[in-house]
Amino acid sequence: MRTLQILWVGLVLVNMTPYASALTLKETVQHTLETHPEVLAAHHVVQSRGEEVREAKAGYLPTVDLAAGIGRQTVEAPSTGDEEVSLTRHEASASVRQMLFDGFATSEEVNRQEARQSSASYKAVEVEENTALRVAEVYLNLLRQSQLLDLARETLQEHQNIHDQMVLRNKSGVGSKADLDQITARLALAQSNMITAQSNLLDAKTNFYRVTSIYPNLDELKMPTVNQVLPSLIQDAEKTAVEQHPTLLSATADVESAEAQYQATESNYWPRLQLEADQRWDEDVDGIEGDNEDTVVALRMTYNLYNGGADKARRKSTAYLLEQARDIRNNTHRQVIESLRLSWTAFQTIQGQMPYLEMHVKAATDTREAYQKQFNIGKRTLLDLLNTENEVIESKRALINANYDGVFSQYRVLNSMGQLLKDIGGA
Repeated sequence: MRTLQILWVGLVLVNMTPYASALTLKETVQHTLETHPEVLAAHHVVQSRGEEVREAKAGYLPTVDLAAGIGRQTVEAPSTGDEEVSLTRHEASASVRQMLFDGFATSEEVNRQEARQSSASYKAVEVEENTALRVAEVYLNLLRQSQLLDLARETLQEHQNIHDQMVLRNKSGVGSKADLDQITARLALAQSNMITAQSNLLDAKTNFYRVTSIYPNLDELKMPTVNQVLPSLIQDAEKTAVEQHPTLLSATADVESAEAQYQATESNYWPRLQLEADQRWDEDVDGIEGDNEDTVVALRMTYNLYNGGADKARRKSTAYLLEQARDIRNNTHRQVIESLRLSWTAFQTIQGQMPYLEMHVKAATDTREAYQKQFNIGKRTLLDLLNTENEVIESKRALINANYDGVFSQYRVLNSMGQLLKDIGGA
């Protein structure tokens, strides 16, 4: 059984191999958009809306019906001389109906369904944009955790070297037991941090697979770059977001759909005109033997004068739904601007921090080298050296996180503007 399990895992890994080589962010996004269930579901909704548009347009076309029947009929009437007559009745008919005027109900229904299709299309773009942002997040986080693991491994090696040095000093009688205990404690912490970094990398791989369905090969991942230049002013970014953000465009299309639905309720106040053509072929009906043919072509009008106030109530109801759609659109506008401003602030903050974080790494590294030399000649204690070593580690960790946060913050700004797919090239 264990052998079969091993073989099964091997086959799974082999099947994943084609996706695990030369995996750029663009390729990852493209693969995810082609396979992610949420994206596929959104596109299926668009296709469904397209069929509903075609269904609404069918109201412009004629309807044709055929009917036929056979059965036994028994009639006792003046036409049969008040005698009971039983005959086998045959019926056949064809009818054609063509709507000429229905109070604009069909045209407004077509407008409503087309607006719903547009809303679904924008919603699908929204799902793609957000999915691409999630892909970028897990892609960057995987690279981040890999680099943090390298830092943890480097830190462990540095502490191991210092520990080995202190062991030699202690054996030769130069070093103290307190120093050895101190570096032993720091070495244990470095080993624990190493295990944590390994666990974080495994979690990042799992999250990457959950979003992309790809098991990644870290050696083939490349640090992505943002191709599109962000606007220099947030006002320009807001203008782009208002004009192109798919969520806001979808909400606007929903308003158009509600307006068409409201306009369609007015059709109940208009008469309806319909051209009708009927042809019947009957045999032995109503107790009279023989064939009977009947042809009718007529223009018919129907006009409802009163139906208990239902039309008025329906119109008021759709008016409230229209206002609701407008309120949702206005709230969506606020949310889009809020998201953009938060993303913009995060980007500006990281951009401002980067020079100082780089300066911190350089200064901490220089200090560590100086302390190392001073420690070797006895002018610095081990604790001084370890503290500078810890500051170097923390400064490098902060710079790594800021570097990846900076790239992701730019992707967030592009996503808030509805421009992320255009930049990554996944569209």
